[in-house]
Amino acid sequence: MINLKLISKILGSLLFLEAGLMLMCLLMASYFKEDDVMAFLISVIVTLLFGFVLKYAGGHADNALGRRDAYLVVTLSWTVFSLFGTLPFLISGYITGFTDAFFETMSGFTTTGATILDDVEAFPHGLLFWRSLTQWLGGLGIVFFTIALLPSMVGGSVRVFAAEATGPISSKLHPKLSTSAKWIWMVYLLLTVACIGSYVACGMGWFDGINYAMSTTATGGFSTHNTSVEYFHSPAVEYVCTLFCFLSGINFTLFYASVVKLRPKQLLTNSEFRFYLVVVLSLTVFIMIELMIQNGYDLEHAFRCGLFQVVSFLTTTGIFNDDAGQWPHVTWVALALCMFIGACSGSTSGGFKSIRGVMLLKIIKNEFKHILHPNAVLPVRINGVNIENNRRLTLLSFLTMYLVLSLVCSFTMIACGIDNTNAITITLSALGNVGPSLGLEIGPTMSWNSLPDFAKWMCSFLMLVGRLEIFSVLVIFTPAFWKNN
Repeated sequence: MINLKLISKILGSLLFLEAGLMLMCLLMASYFKEDDVMAFLISVIVTLLFGFVLKYAGGHADNALGRRDAYLVVTLSWTVFSLFGTLPFLISGYITGFTDAFFETMSGFTTTGATILDDVEAFPHGLLFWRSLTQWLGGLGIVFFTIALLPSMVGGSVRVFAAEATGPISSKLHPKLSTSAKWIWMVYLLLTVACIGSYVACGMGWFDGINYAMSTTATGGFSTHNTSVEYFHSPAVEYVCTLFCFLSGINFTLFYASVVKLRPKQLLTNSEFRFYLVVVLSLTVFIMIELMIQNGYDLEHAFRCGLFQVVSFLTTTGIFNDDAGQWPHVTWVALALCMFIGACSGSTSGGFKSIRGVMLLKIIKNEFKHILHPNAVLPVRINGVNIENNRRLTLLSFLTMYLVLSLVCSFTMIACGIDNTNAITITLSALGNVGPSLGLEIGPTMSWNSLPDFAKWMCSFLMLVGRLEIFSVLVIFTPAFWKNN
């Protein structure tokens, strides 16, 4: 039976956390003395009030969180966070429709970075900071952050982590999950601080530096300017952005073990990292050549734009330094491939994940061998670890659901009048938490505001499903989930 009291207690506690984040934005709004101060004040009060109500409803619930409870609490946490995250936008009046406000907030928390705002620069500093903060928190996970901060708040934390973690293989730094979470968040924080310092050193102001750093390390994509990084006209800023997006696309557990513990060989011998690196380099070279031949770019400009966009799409960041909508259409195929693949598991990026790409290639390789040697027993080994048959079946199930969702949602959008290219890339972008689209009606530098409301709700659902790795959300809609046995 679902432990509703415990779930209510956890959600109430998480709302206290969200109110604390809104309080930070209230201080930011007060510092700049803009018209969003009252909106954040009311949002903090309302969020705290509902937090107390849910906490009280939880009463003296025990901390025995079952497997079904864990999946339900994770999905509800992201949904409830997004619902209350709409308050500052709606109360301030800068976003008037609930659909648009929910889309923007869900896009932030899931680090998708797609926006319905046509003029970001018209927003006050507090709301801009709130947008950046939502994606920074969502980068490694709302509940994962809570486990690191207050491990006693979330009972059954291992099950919760399994429901929220990205990738088919979860690894820990320490036997105690809360300790692992603290170390990973420490790496994330240090990476963010280093990114802020690098941006400021390149000439950004401190406010822009903080916001773009949160967007970069969370691989989110929200920016404080309509033209994103292109606004600064600085190759140095673009290279810094590319570097930190790339680093944020590496598995954080591997990043800690190889960089913080000074074991670089562990990084270079890792199958997933090498796959990730090969994809970046090969597609960068391909796009660079196309831009030089077709668009007349010089070598450095072509390399910088190609590398930036490949890393941005592959890590599902979505920040841009050039309008890829004006590039040769064959480069769109390469960028769409980046959308689908994604960076490493255990990172802040979305997509199918590089580790699954490695697993699929090894399975295909074994299948060719099996045709020639039908009686051979061929293990699938990744980094010296044998992948069990049940994990291989899970991989194929995940790929099937990924493709089915992409096809169904793309077909629905096309049937409702959205052009083919946009319908397909919008679906891939939302499901992979990428952000930009590829097309003429809604290009990579445009907002998604022109989409009909039903499409915005569909995309919001795809963002949540994509961030929580599909099955964690969809399992809730199966009859078996709600049966007591």
